[in-house]
Amino acid sequence: MRPLPISAETAVKLAEKLNIPIEELMHMPQHILMKKLMEAGEVEKKEEK
Repeated sequence: MRPLPISAETAVKLAEKLNIPIEELMHMPQHILMKKLMEAGEVEKKEEK
């Protein structure tokens, strides 16, 4: 599987936000990454309320 086509800076920020290692993030299938980002966004919305 190819690494995700994102910059190193973006990878670092996403890895920190999702609390996963950068290596795991870079080799994660794109559809799984999108799902995790959506879940993280939902958690943030609940915390803001």
